[in-house]
Amino acid sequence: MARDLWSWAEREIAPHTAAEEDDVDGACRRIVQQLGDGDWLRHCVPASHGGAFEHLDVRALCICREMLSQFSGLADFSFAMQGLGAGPIALYGSDELKDKYLPGVRDGKRIAAFALSEPEAGSDVGAMRTEARHDGTGWRIFGEKTFISNAGIADHYVVFARLTNEGERAFGAFVVDADNPGLTVTERIRTLAPHPLGTLDFTNCRVADDAMVGPRGKGLRVALGTLDVFRSTVAAAAVGFARRALREAVQHVKTRRVFGKPLADHQLTRGKIAEMAVAVDASALLVYRAAWTRDTVADRVTREAAMAKLYATESAQRVIDDAVQLLGGRGVMAGATVEKLYREIRALRIYEGTSEIQRLVIAEAVLNG
Repeated sequence: MARDLWSWAEREIAPHTAAEEDDVDGACRRIVQQLGDGDWLRHCVPASHGGAFEHLDVRALCICREMLSQFSGLADFSFAMQGLGAGPIALYGSDELKDKYLPGVRDGKRIAAFALSEPEAGSDVGAMRTEARHDGTGWRIFGEKTFISNAGIADHYVVFARLTNEGERAFGAFVVDADNPGLTVTERIRTLAPHPLGTLDFTNCRVADDAMVGPRGKGLRVALGTLDVFRSTVAAAAVGFARRALREAVQHVKTRRVFGKPLADHQLTRGKIAEMAVAVDASALLVYRAAWTRDTVADRVTREAAMAKLYATESAQRVIDDAVQLLGGRGVMAGATVEKLYREIRALRIYEGTSEIQRLVIAEAVLNG
């Protein structure tokens, strides 16, 4: 699988990476369609709807992200969002929702999104203020979501909201089509590494009862259960970014001559390369331990996934920074591979749970496990 995906990405993704940032929306639409045509999005849905496995296979998702991230941050992003935006439906949705949405995601015909974060509710998802009010025949959603990936290009959003008058901890998850009246993309957000990102406004946005994903009132379980599956894949993307940075650094130090000999022959360089290589491999071991545990042993891998995400993203930041340092002036040139990686990796330490939140999760598991 990994070898086949590598060959495919070399042929289909690598030739277009130089121009990706000129038209981010267009690049993401193209990549999603390419991933669908290449049959790679089958890993984002279950076998019942054209997927590769009976259930979502975390190891396969991790392999895909580790491979794609070595070629293109946007390719990794596009694959990841197809998985995350379809994940709640695949894991908790009714047969009707699965039939309606998953085939399009798998074929690259439908772009998916996951709408959880709010201006005052990021890591503390229980503080969300978006509300869903039942009117007897359906739900009306009011509120705002921000930092939503694929905002503006998605065909559907899985939206999480507090259920009005149904208890303090009653939440719902709803599939909302992008053309649904009352849903508006109010802002596009620019970040260090350009991705389709924006703010959504919900004003009297009506959805039917059958748009709810999972049991009524259990929206947080849907959100956290989905993130528990996909958090390990964020770490896998970090491993891919770090592997590419290490490869770029090794290639450079072998050919760059300093004080009459290759940079690779200097002792300080060798020490740094060794540290980078250990960090990459240690991260990979944590990632695939979490993936194996989720696939074969446990329904929830909160502790293992948190460890993988924390260590892999923090380590990748250091590895990529070291690569920039080893490349010197070439490392900070706009458009250089390691410069792009430097911008890509920073966000991974924040989204789907900051490093600080991962530390709290790990400590809680260790102290009470």
